[in-house]
Amino acid sequence: MTPISLKARFSANIALLFPDRPLLDRIDAAAACGFDMVECHFPYEHPVEALAERLSAAGVRMTGLNTRPGGPGEWGRAALPGREEAFRADLDEALTYARALGVKAIHVMAGHPLPSDREAAVATYVANLREAADRAAADGITLLLEPLNGYDRPGYLVSRADEIAAILAEIDRPNVKLLFDFYHVQIGEGDLVRRFRRLLPLIGHVQVAAVPDRGEPDGGEIAYRAIFEEIAGSGYEGLVGLEYKPRGDTAAGLAWIEAMNIV
Repeated sequence: MTPISLKARFSANIALLFPDRPLLDRIDAAAACGFDMVECHFPYEHPVEALAERLSAAGVRMTGLNTRPGGPGEWGRAALPGREEAFRADLDEALTYARALGVKAIHVMAGHPLPSDREAAVATYVANLREAADRAAADGITLLLEPLNGYDRPGYLVSRADEIAAILAEIDRPNVKLLFDFYHVQIGEGDLVRRFRRLLPLIGHVQVAAVPDRGEPDGGEIAYRAIFEEIAGSGYEGLVGLEYKPRGDTAAGLAWIEAMNIV
């Protein structure tokens, strides 16, 4: 089996991996499994100083985080008309953590607008992201927009990668990119390889998980060895986030990396 050179670009998503441990301990667990990069949805339960200390001690770099999900039913506030000030506060907090931790990518959560507000929601999303992108650019930070499939996240503003592509054209900022999560794209749209190739110039980050169970990327309906070969040979130079829910022990479940001859 031909080796696939990709392991050095894996980022362990500690929001989902090592679920039997407190968040800070997941940093140490990731390091013990050989990862030198982690990403995290919402690190805000811990002071940024505590995170920085634990990351430094473990020799691990945090590569990405999300803006807060907001209140009940919101799942982000960037696209919610009337919630602009709340979104600015969310962005302020995310930028504070990113600057202190050396994080260079922030996933901006759009939210669940009312169906009747969709046109206004998209306009709000675009305006908020233009302003946010200009602020983030000063620190070399990329903002990521992710489509979330309508099965797992019904009512989210964007469920398709092509919708994000159109919104990116409106935003027109070089540091706003598509987060291409193969799990969400497969459920929402399919045609993974051709879609990945077509959207490659817009992609700032990639994530993987099996479909339909969101487990390790070694089974289900996605042929992940072919996907990893595509990523490695495509010219994509970014990271690959391991954003999956382990079926059992996280460390034992990482056997898929060696089994696929990813080096």
